[in-house]
Amino acid sequence: MARPVTLFTGQWADLPLVDLAADLGAWGFDGVELACWGDHFDVERAVADPGYVKERRALLESHGLGCWAIGAHLVGQAVADPIDARHKGILPPEVWGDGDPEGVRQRAAERMKDTARAAAAFGVPVVNGFTGSPVWHMLYSFPPNDFDSVERGYQEFAERWGPIIDVFDSEGVRFALEVHPTEIAYDFVTTRKALDAIGNRPGFGINLDPSHFAHQFLDTAAFAIEFADRIYHVHVKDSRRFLDGRSSILGGHLNFGEPQRGWDFVSPGHGDVDFEAFFRALNRIGYSGPLSIEWEDSGMDREWGAKDALAFVRRTDFAPSAIAFDAAMQRE
Repeated sequence: MARPVTLFTGQWADLPLVDLAADLGAWGFDGVELACWGDHFDVERAVADPGYVKERRALLESHGLGCWAIGAHLVGQAVADPIDARHKGILPPEVWGDGDPEGVRQRAAERMKDTARAAAAFGVPVVNGFTGSPVWHMLYSFPPNDFDSVERGYQEFAERWGPIIDVFDSEGVRFALEVHPTEIAYDFVTTRKALDAIGNRPGFGINLDPSHFAHQFLDTAAFAIEFADRIYHVHVKDSRRFLDGRSSILGGHLNFGEPQRGWDFVSPGHGDVDFEAFFRALNRIGYSGPLSIEWEDSGMDREWGAKDALAFVRRTDFAPSAIAFDAAMQRE
């Protein structure tokens, strides 16, 4: 059971795909998780032009690369968020429009429906992404929260995402939320709440990224086992805590890479994620899909880091045993 090792291209979208694909093939990657920004995967072109998806496939295949998922995190974020000026920087101009918050959310929802159609046309079974959250800003309960408003926020999430998942279902594609702070689900409790809110629909599952659990002191392997039937895709990313009594797990309004942060993303194998326990859990639940490296490390050259991450995953991932280890000791 050799799980394919891919690279999520979101952090590489400044490079033309034609150049990045050549590098990834030469470095030994099995494939890519294409980001729906930069020139890597154009949702509207994929919906309108059958020749476009054929060209994308041909480009990847010419370098020995497959594709099992696309990433639509940026537009998905705007579906259920309170919209502010920050969203303008991550959204396509036609989705941002005049910036009216409800208009942005509606246009983002329509683009996500088109993303399901584009994925089906491209022949990938999973779209990874974010959902946004009507309640994330109420994380710290002061001024004291009206907890009925939190429940209404989960209902709003379900009302906004339900029609989108209808299209995913009709196209035979599944949406995988990257459980992540700022999203409707960011830990065990909120994942249960989100799945319950949307009716535990099979079209809505999880892209499991352990880096977002490490600095929350959560057990990613236990999460994989609890939500085994919803793990549709897996990211390989790492996080390291630098808590010294002066730094905060809340981040201190410091950007990634700032030395006073209490935690930061690092290249896989250089942080606090227990990848052996994680891969054992994936074996236990029978996950055989891609291991998609999402490379983020402000202190490391990204080309060196991508190759290092690939080598780390190759030597750390392993198949489960096909026999009982003591079977050879028993008489026939």
